[in-house]
Amino acid sequence: MLTSLVSAPCMWMRGGTSKGGYFLADHLPADEASRDNFLLRVMGSPDPRQIDGMGGADPLTSKVAVVKPSSRGGVDVDYLFLQVFIDQAIVTDVQNCGNILAGVGPFAIERGIVDATDGVTPVTIFMENTDQVAIVQVPTPGGILNYSGDAQIDGVPGTAGAIPITFKDTAGSTCGALLPTANALDVIDGVEVTMIDNGMPVVVMRAADMGVTGTETREELDSHEGLKVKLESIRLQAGPMMNLGEVTEKSVPKMTMVSAPRSGGIISTRTFTPHRCHASIGVLGAVSVASAVVLEGSPAYDLANIPDGKTKTMAVEHPIGEMTVVMEMAANGNIESAAILRTARKLMDGTVFVD
Repeated sequence: MLTSLVSAPCMWMRGGTSKGGYFLADHLPADEASRDNFLLRVMGSPDPRQIDGMGGADPLTSKVAVVKPSSRGGVDVDYLFLQVFIDQAIVTDVQNCGNILAGVGPFAIERGIVDATDGVTPVTIFMENTDQVAIVQVPTPGGILNYSGDAQIDGVPGTAGAIPITFKDTAGSTCGALLPTANALDVIDGVEVTMIDNGMPVVVMRAADMGVTGTETREELDSHEGLKVKLESIRLQAGPMMNLGEVTEKSVPKMTMVSAPRSGGIISTRTFTPHRCHASIGVLGAVSVASAVVLEGSPAYDLANIPDGKTKTMAVEHPIGEMTVVMEMAANGNIESAAILRTARKLMDGTVFVD
């Protein structure tokens, strides 16, 4: 059993609008405490600059994927997402990450776990954090992995190969139910909220009810200390109500303030993750917010521009663009599945050192 490491094979990848280290599980200590200590040293945490590690001093660049071949029927690989805190010695697995997920399929092909086929290679991934399955379609023309392409996602310059991701049965993946309180609307500290989990636990509220417009930049919101105090008070109360327990040292629930769309989308968002404003919005966070949008009575419902039809293509606006969620609705109004387009790119493949 690996218990003390000074180095490990690692691939650094951009997945969606995040980036981080991708490891094979058997290249890390099996003991959780030893693994977390190693990853903290890899990232250079705790330190606001992460200057002595690979982290980029931002929650979006201090992430880890742990991947292994799956023994589950019909599943190619198991994927565990770990969020490495920046200025605290914390590594947590209480949430999933759909952006880092976008790189898991290519990584599995790079490491020989999955054989590439001509055209597109589907990779079925079991997400250990939430006990759910996602299917990613990886571009492999001629049986060769290709990161280049014409797909563009907001928050990433240039274009890359399209990696569509389909999520199924994600409702209640962490909280036990799509609506853990069984209500589309609850009130905390006098603020109307929807507590929802369709792949990511999120508390949705109107920006106006928090004393902001919802058009502010990330930097403006990060410097708004009064707002952050209000958000944290609501978050700490929402945690137990969402079956998450005490969340002081947890990265969930995410806190999303919504306002009317301004660029042709369904809703405009500003999300805290949970203590800093997100540069955009997380993949599964966008799915949860889009799910709240279609709930009559939620704070988002009356603000939203909801498309008709069984298949709803919904652009969730965020500070630097939008993220499109495609939802398939059942006849009874429930959500059958959600799909989203991401891209990924290999940045480095080698050995990471901690001593």
